[in-house]
Amino acid sequence: MVGAAVRSAELSNAQARRLALGAQGFTQPRPTGRVDRRHLRRAVDRMGLIQIDSVNVLVRSQELPLFARLGPHPRTLIDDATRHGDLFEYWVHEACHVPIDLYPLQRWAMEGHHRWKGMRHWAADNPSLVSTVLDRVRSDGPIVAADLQMRQGPKGSWWDWDDGKRALEHLFLSGEVAARQRGTNFARVYDLTERVIPADALDRPPPPEHEAKKELLVLAARHHGVGTASDLADYHRLAHTRPLFAELVDEGRLVPASVEGWSQPAYLHPDAVIPRRVDARALLSPFDPVVWNRDRIERLFGFHYRIEIYTPAPKRRYGYYVLPFLLGDELVGRVDLKADRRAGRLLVQGAFGEPGVDGAAVAGELAAELTSMAAWLGLDDGVVVVQHGDLAAALADAID
Repeated sequence: MVGAAVRSAELSNAQARRLALGAQGFTQPRPTGRVDRRHLRRAVDRMGLIQIDSVNVLVRSQELPLFARLGPHPRTLIDDATRHGDLFEYWVHEACHVPIDLYPLQRWAMEGHHRWKGMRHWAADNPSLVSTVLDRVRSDGPIVAADLQMRQGPKGSWWDWDDGKRALEHLFLSGEVAARQRGTNFARVYDLTERVIPADALDRPPPPEHEAKKELLVLAARHHGVGTASDLADYHRLAHTRPLFAELVDEGRLVPASVEGWSQPAYLHPDAVIPRRVDARALLSPFDPVVWNRDRIERLFGFHYRIEIYTPAPKRRYGYYVLPFLLGDELVGRVDLKADRRAGRLLVQGAFGEPGVDGAAVAGELAAELTSMAAWLGLDDGVVVVQHGDLAAALADAID
């Protein structure tokens, strides 16, 4: 344990790894009974946020961090929590579901509109259009962008926004409208902020930017367990934070640390606890906080990981949608997964073990996790393994 009186800490890589996993909730056993919003709140309290992503080849990425920590659970859990005011959506790390308690800490970003300068300039050049769209939300909300009917011609790429969508996103970023939910086609559903965000969160005085950033860095240390200044700033995508670390150390809100094999100084939360062991078993979304920072997972786990969604198929090393497999306190393999919904099967299109792992032992644990995932996703014909990757044969045997 790192106590508040400790002025610095030296960690082995194994200690740092266990600290990181414990901070993310992987020392907590999964629920054995009915999973509800109380479990979600506990999981999100550990993670701090859930990143949203549109890719649906397996399942929307935002559902996977909860499966990794809670196991099978109602797939309406995030929508239910948003509807009841436990979560709100905003651009934090990326587009994220965020605990409602953090709403005041994002007000500076909304008021400063620090993201996407081009959109801010566009809104300044089109005040009448923005005002018209806000009036439309006020009178007809909740609405989706398509309800505005401002598109001229067919839609192109995912980011081919018409003026109505641009206006809605500007209003969303500036906090004048909020996301009530995601529609069936993943479209953001907008409404006036006061009709979405609970009054107690709206009425809470927001701290100034300087103090909000400091609090977010402290939270990042709690969620990450241990990280460099860059790691902690990246958690909430904060800029211009370097001078804040000295202040936080002087105030006793961060503890400086060194980690075996790391070239940069690190920081811990003063209440950080290093678990004696971690007995986790989980498939991790590409956007799980444990793995979203590719440099950090190489430092912690010696695990080289890149998303290959946008890599041409012949050049992919592992596959299109590859999830790392956490076993104990190690990343021991990875699998390329696809939900074949029509056939009711979970397809393992590639299975790969890390160097030196016990392939049979890893395959047995991985088979159990995949079987649980298939049932959770309603894929009643179970798991089918394609013979691709050094772990595929052992995994197929373990499933059969």
